Amino acid sequence: MNLLRPILSLLLLPAMLPAAPLPGKSYVYKKTGDRELTLTVLNPPDWKASDSRPAMVFFHGGGWVSGKPGQFTPHSEYLTTRGLICIQVEYRLLDPKTNEPPLTCVQDAKSAMRWVRSHAAELGIDPRRIGAGGGSAGGHLAAFTGMVDGLDDPADDLKISPKATALALFNPVFDNGPDQGWGTARVGDRYPEFSPAHNITPDDPPAIVFLGTADKLIPVAVMERFHTNMQKAGVRCDVFYYKDQPHGFFNAGKSGTERYYLETLLETDKFLASLGWLTGPPTLPELPKP
Repeated sequence: MNLLRPILSLLLLPAMLPAAPLPGKSYVYKKTGDRELTLTVLNPPDWKASDSRPAMVFFHGGGWVSGKPGQFTPHSEYLTTRGLICIQVEYRLLDPKTNEPPLTCVQDAKSAMRWVRSHAAELGIDPRRIGAGGGSAGGHLAAFTGMVDGLDDPADDLKISPKATALALFNPVFDNGPDQGWGTARVGDRYPEFSPAHNITPDDPPAIVFLGTADKLIPVAVMERFHTNMQKAGVRCDVFYYKDQPHGFFNAGKSGTERYYLETLLETDKFLASLGWLTGPPTLPELPKP
């Protein structure tokens, strides 16, 4: 038994090690109680403080109750090679044992967007070109910053806009209503306050949205309804469906071949290029064959 202990220690060591730090520089964007919330900024290789570049702010998924920044590290590392500044946000999570609505989550998302915009000059960011992206519950937060008014943190400077000017949404739970929406148990009758799908207006930012047709959280009908309502409002909304793919299919390493990670990232690249945020052709590797 004594001979096995060193071997067992080595086997268990990786699980005990702290997660690798995010690439980039971290900043405290908000203090709440005794807690400091951070966001991490990853710059392009040729970044200068005098730049005025577009930026994407990413929010991780996890149903508002789990997860941590890092889900969009592969996306960020690629997009910075294309000239974009990428930011990943830490936000407060909900207690999974309660049914409280995601008020602190949306407050933190808006606080993060305000911090980035108010520090745009020193970060080399164009304050008119700050997009938001996210997956699942993070997609909800990204869409919220671009589409929903209200539910601000009372400590925020409300003179600074938190509004994203482009959205990249990966299987987002952006419909929280009672008609096949997700998260209704938490928001209840307050869904019009929290649900981006119920706050579509003509001033919403252009969006690209990805969904697997086998997603058990977001029916295709919900996405189709969202797409139709965006079109009726005159808002650009590019929707891509992936046959038989489940929730989270877009994540790097999810499919084993990186196919869907690369396909969705390629479409994101083309979408941002169509807005004038990126120039030149995409530089992603060749897509794996099905």
